[in-house]
Amino acid sequence: MASDAGASGRPLEGRVALVTGGTRGIGRAIVEALLDDGATVAFTGRDAAKVDEAVRALEGRAGKPVGLVAEMGRAEDIQRIVSETDKQLERVDLLVNNAGITKDGLLVRMKDADWDEVLGVNLRAAFQMTRAVARLMIRQRSGRIVNVTSAAGVMGTAGQANYAAAKAGLIGLTKSTARELSHWGILVNAVAPGLIETDMAAALSGKMREEYVAQVPLKRIGTASEVAAVVRFLASEGAGYITGQVIHVNGGLYM
Repeated sequence: MASDAGASGRPLEGRVALVTGGTRGIGRAIVEALLDDGATVAFTGRDAAKVDEAVRALEGRAGKPVGLVAEMGRAEDIQRIVSETDKQLERVDLLVNNAGITKDGLLVRMKDADWDEVLGVNLRAAFQMTRAVARLMIRQRSGRIVNVTSAAGVMGTAGQANYAAAKAGLIGLTKSTARELSHWGILVNAVAPGLIETDMAAALSGKMREEYVAQVPLKRIGTASEVAAVVRFLASEGAGYITGQVIHVNGGLYM
């Protein structure tokens, strides 16, 4: 994905990005970073009111925001948003598979439905999005795909067998598709956040936060903008020789 920075100096001017789960948290920070670099950014959210609110809040940035309402657990919604993006914006240069959910519980008590829903949104949807967008990128003979996985996918987390399995699966998906799609100049990488200041972290009790932070060598919780900065780099011209990699953003929690 070569740069068309032009007179503005914005490295992603003229480029189109599609970000799933972009109304809050890490996804919102990614959308903001890509807009600031001049991209047109289509992003998804489950709640129409929150999508509209995000579009209004983002309109003052350099790039153009486009909000799409979608339920990532539904294959028909995935095909629709990819088709809409292609029709409205005529290309997709960057796909960020960020949407995810948790349904935590101990293994012996975990319901099949909780397993299926988490795997469906966190892994199957990323596969379906990648498959649909890859067809467009093959036509273009260029593109970038970034999957947002997690430290849980390499370390495991007690009470999150479904989430950890899905995030580990994303790493395998990243490496396999990187090999398949390299022929067409499509680069596929993953970003693996550790403990990040999001709604999930905010819900932790003070004691739990202390226990988690104690495991992090840098002794703090990361920010969504620090994760977004890595995605921003992977979308840039400087990352043109990087594919099939997992970049960890976790303060040293996993090395």
